[in-house]
Amino acid sequence: MNTPAELKYSKSHEWVRMEGDEAVVGITDYAQDALGDLTYADTLQEGDELTVDGECGSLESVKAASDLFSPVAGKITAVNGELADAPELINSDPYGKGWIYRVKVTEVSPELLDAQAYDAHCASESH
Repeated sequence: MNTPAELKYSKSHEWVRMEGDEAVVGITDYAQDALGDLTYADTLQEGDELTVDGECGSLESVKAASDLFSPVAGKITAVNGELADAPELINSDPYGKGWIYRVKVTEVSPELLDAQAYDAHCASESH
């Protein structure tokens, strides 16, 4: 499982990369692996407001559908348009080309985990 140390993670398996006052958000390698081959990504749109832990879209795979929850609050400044035609980018490159949205952040969840704590959380879930 790939868990980059520079990112923060939610217990619902989203990752956050802070870039100034914006955050880039996606789902983790662990989450994409658990979902399997993604077939559809449904996300909110640019300009939409997010709340911490609020629903912000869903992903569908050959195995299941899964809701997305925002680890940050703020306004969406960009959505990864490539996912409409190629949701499998999340499977092949979850921390790069598979990003889901960017947000101008007003609040960050106080419950975000560092990579080590997230790995421990995933290990406890798989038992």
